[in-house]
Amino acid sequence: MTQDKLKKIVGCAALEYIKPDMVVGVGTGSTVAYFIDRLATKKHLIKGAVSSSVASTDKLISLAIPIIDSKDLDGVDIYIDGANEFNPDLMMIKGGGAALTREKVIAAMAKQFIAIADKSKQVDILGEFPLPVEVIPMARSYVSRQLVKLGGMPEYRQNVVTDNGNVILDIYNLKILNPIALENKINAIAGVVTVGLFANRAADIILLATLDGVKKLTAKA
Repeated sequence: MTQDKLKKIVGCAALEYIKPDMVVGVGTGSTVAYFIDRLATKKHLIKGAVSSSVASTDKLISLAIPIIDSKDLDGVDIYIDGANEFNPDLMMIKGGGAALTREKVIAAMAKQFIAIADKSKQVDILGEFPLPVEVIPMARSYVSRQLVKLGGMPEYRQNVVTDNGNVILDIYNLKILNPIALENKINAIAGVVTVGLFANRAADIILLATLDGVKKLTAKA
């Protein structure tokens, strides 16, 4: 079974968590795109969707799914998004699509956070996937030097501007043994908007696409 087929299967599986009158947070990426396709079948039942990126918003609009601005809400009922990597505690690296800041905002607003992923995203220790950091442009060099001090090798993501008008540094050569501590350290660097470590707010559930079907994972006790 191809990876694309696995993404489609898990994107569809997330639909069962969508209930009438929900405000649905929608993430970004190829796996989420399949979820959005399926969400269109319930668009008449939900209150609307809050999106983490311009790309997802455009897709939602194309399917006539009602859009709600996050500024008009105190919270969302559920947030569905993908993951670039996740560990046994359901802590994740996200931001491969450069939407990490808006994704973090919606995750923080969500009563329930469900990540959808295929088996290739499951790791014991985070860090093989480069860790994205959104940075205001004037601080790029300064933040890079601070990230080197933390043991990483930051690389400027060429020709990428986030939906917020910022730039992305991808940190290589990290073995993230304490994701919460590293998230807090990077977020404390002046000029950092946010880091793509979802450790303080990990997923509540991960739906994992495997060759044997979709498995529901919860954090280890």
